[in-house]
Amino acid sequence: MGVAVISGATVLATEAEAGTTNFLVPNGTFFFILAIFLIVFGVIAKFVVQPVQKVLDERDRLVAQTTLDNRRAAEQDAAAESEFKQELTSARTQAGGIRDQARAEGRQVADEFRAAANEKVAEKLRQASESLKVEGDGLAPTLNASVENLSLTLANRIIGVDGGR
Repeated sequence: MGVAVISGATVLATEAEAGTTNFLVPNGTFFFILAIFLIVFGVIAKFVVQPVQKVLDERDRLVAQTTLDNRRAAEQDAAAESEFKQELTSARTQAGGIRDQARAEGRQVADEFRAAANEKVAEKLRQASESLKVEGDGLAPTLNASVENLSLTLANRIIGVDGGR
């Protein structure tokens, strides 16, 4: 390179005389750097990009699988919810029927117990009535005699007659 800096034309003339080449025309250094670049590019593509790409592909596959599983789970959840509601409705209907049947059986049992109790009460009343009739029939002559004496005594007191005393 020339040292003269007098004018632009002088600098170019000095460089041309020194034998410098145009930087736009490739030389050996360019091809050497290009070869190193391609080697580094190949190494990176083979040992860095491919494993990373495999991991990304696996991740994409897992995401797709998870999405599919989530859809299936949502469908199964909806189906289970529907089945649950149907079963719950069926169970409620069945429970209502069982409840009505139990009420009817309970009324029937209560009516049977009531009828049996009424029979027992009627039997006890009949027995008590017979017992009272027997006792009354047994006490009637005694009471009739007492009543006669009492009525005679009362009549005598009212009249003022002393009844033998």
